Amino acid sequence: MLTKESLQFLDDLRNNNNREWFQDNKKRYEIFKKDYHQLVADFLDAMKPMDSALEMLEIKNCTFRINRDIRFSKDKSPYKSHLGVWLSSGLKDANRAGYYVHIERGASFIAGGFYSPDPDQLKKIRKEIAFFYEDLEAILNEPNFKREFGDFSRNEKSLLKNPPRGYEKDHPAIDFLKLKSFETVQKFDISEVLQKDFVPKMSQKLILLKPLNEFMNRALETDEF
Repeated sequence: MLTKESLQFLDDLRNNNNREWFQDNKKRYEIFKKDYHQLVADFLDAMKPMDSALEMLEIKNCTFRINRDIRFSKDKSPYKSHLGVWLSSGLKDANRAGYYVHIERGASFIAGGFYSPDPDQLKKIRKEIAFFYEDLEAILNEPNFKREFGDFSRNEKSLLKNPPRGYEKDHPAIDFLKLKSFETVQKFDISEVLQKDFVPKMSQKLILLKPLNEFMNRALETDEF
């Protein structure tokens, strides 16, 4: 679990997001980084026995650098004031479905599914949905999944206004086929991070996403569109 000191470091970094402050607080960052890696290790210990696809993962595969890529961003803040834990059989250099934990003041959440597949991946996922939408419906309607996550996240950026090319508007899975991203999210309060049962509690929620991740990932196993 993270400590109060680590959460305070993120808060202070958010309010002092510049290189000079960061260099002056380098020792605090090193302590935060150690806590961060321990949190990842705890999630790996909890999740690996429940999902064998994660077995090869190491801490380094599941963390993110604190430095922001500001090359194409209007926000030139050099550092991230949040942390993320990414657990996926595709590691970080291959886009696949997986489990994600995001810790940020006022914006903490857990999530799973396939975030922003590239065009070729999207074609494969849509084809899988078109042929096996009943499998997907069964996953989303499973009572525990439904209670914790509800449905896919839907917004203007992730949803087409019209059916994608090659699909009729009356296709029984059209509401899924119009999606451009396939993730589901549950928010939580950052105070929960400090509770002793945070990792086991969130892991029990995340593992409910395993069938969804497997459905998405199996779509990528074919070379056909």
